[in-house]
Amino acid sequence: MRQIPVDTSAATVMVAKTPQPKVRDRRTGEIATDVETGAKLMTVDVMFAANDEVEILSVTVPETGISGDLTMGTPAALTGLVARPWENEFNGQKRHGIAFRAVAVTSLATTGMGSKAA
Repeated sequence: MRQIPVDTSAATVMVAKTPQPKVRDRRTGEIATDVETGAKLMTVDVMFAANDEVEILSVTVPETGISGDLTMGTPAALTGLVARPWENEFNGQKRHGIAFRAVAVTSLATTGMGSKAA
């Protein structure tokens, strides 16, 4: 599947919703895992502001890639963000979209002075 790297260097990213387990099957409640590592997958909704536009993105990240206190409004960094186009057919209807995946989501909130540079 094609992966398109997303440049986050000029973007402002803030947590819109705290990390939640990514559900693979809603009927059974099965939690999704990474095919390669077996790590539990989480979904973090973030506000992504760039080029005078703001969007809410739902980003999938391994549980091990979540660091810091990611509460609503927390400034965050997205490491290794990629976009993956997808398409499927369900009940005779074609659907398509873009899925976002990151290696890590890290809180940029600091207790003292200074900030993390990207």
